[in-house]
Amino acid sequence: MPHDHHGHVHLDPEAGDTRISWAIAVNMGLTLAQVVGGLLSGSLALIADALHNFSDAIALIIAFFARRIARRPADAEMSFGYGRVEVVAALVNYTTLVVLALYLVYEGVLRMLDPQPIDGWLVVWIAALALAVDLVTAALTYSMAKDSMNIRAAFLHNLADALGSVAVIVAGTLVILRGWVWVDPLVTLMIAAYILWHVWSEIGGVMRVLMLGSPPGLQAEEVACAIEAVDGVRGVHHLHLWAMQEHAASLGAHLVIDGGRWGQADAIKAGVKQMLADRFGIAHSTLELECAAHACDAPLRIGHR
Repeated sequence: MPHDHHGHVHLDPEAGDTRISWAIAVNMGLTLAQVVGGLLSGSLALIADALHNFSDAIALIIAFFARRIARRPADAEMSFGYGRVEVVAALVNYTTLVVLALYLVYEGVLRMLDPQPIDGWLVVWIAALALAVDLVTAALTYSMAKDSMNIRAAFLHNLADALGSVAVIVAGTLVILRGWVWVDPLVTLMIAAYILWHVWSEIGGVMRVLMLGSPPGLQAEEVACAIEAVDGVRGVHHLHLWAMQEHAASLGAHLVIDGGRWGQADAIKAGVKQMLADRFGIAHSTLELECAAHACDAPLRIGHR
């Protein structure tokens, strides 16, 4: 079964850029409103949600420029193209989220030890506005999130923001009804914990691409066996399988041609390349041909010494 990505919505690049621009604008406006509201109301949870929302706006800005850079064609400086810049952008965004979450933990613990008065109504109204903006931003980025690790990270951040806004509304309501000011720093710690959990669940895929790991769903041994099943192939070794970008798998390997069939080597290689594209979605493969009588001596099947 091909390991491809059929069924994803491919939005026109310029239209996608416009959506992200609108998402950036509404998030920056919301961040300003939340910070002002948090300072006036004394709510740390509201400021925490504002900082998280600001990080999402920054993530969208990084994603915007990364998308534009990624569309540049390959050149002498970047022979594989610029597509991986989106993966780098995702790593930057996740790293800043970790720093932000640790700061929120620090502030939340301090506020737990020294509770401050809070204007519950102001907290509720601004958090409700934040929830509306978060949902609008999620709607703007939803279709693009299916195709891009970078945009998906920004989309999930906004979804997390929406949950954070709901938590802030609950905290403000409890302050109004019960006077439980300790709920505010508790919600702050919960938001920080959610951010860290979210980063932990997503950053592995980013690191896998940057570390030249095999694409998710592709096993090197399975690919090697499929290559050896092609007529005319004696064996395969020095196999490397990696993700150049989120949706672009690459393969390099030494291909041993059956004895007496060297005259068909080019056709056999073409057959292997076609199989890799059809069955595994590997469109970029580099194969070094060896005749059975002069193959590498005791090579590694996967990787090289």
